[in-house]
Amino acid sequence: MENLPNCPKCNSEYTYEDGSLLVCPECAHEWNPSAQEEENVIKDVNGNVLNDGDSVTVVKDLKVKGASSSIKIGTKVKNIRLVPDAADGHDIECKIDGFGAMKLKSSVVKKA
Repeated sequence: MENLPNCPKCNSEYTYEDGSLLVCPECAHEWNPSAQEEENVIKDVNGNVLNDGDSVTVVKDLKVKGASSSIKIGTKVKNIRLVPDAADGHDIECKIDGFGAMKLKSSVVKKA
């Protein structure tokens, strides 16, 4: 059996071919595998696709400008919002308890 790529939307491994398209039976996402990678896909440090509303965990201590403390490794952040075209590289907006509204880079979080 041919190895097909995981779904770029939900990361399901149960994709199948339907003509020239690949289809995910779990989220009903269809895509053309010969086309370039889907635009605006944001992945965590492990390569998992992130979506709006996901929960993530911080994978390293983060210093916060203007704050006396830092965000500790293992801090869970709920209900993230993705900003795919962020010019500064901070592609996640969220609220962190004790810090308030923050912007994070997807390279410092993993999907919870």
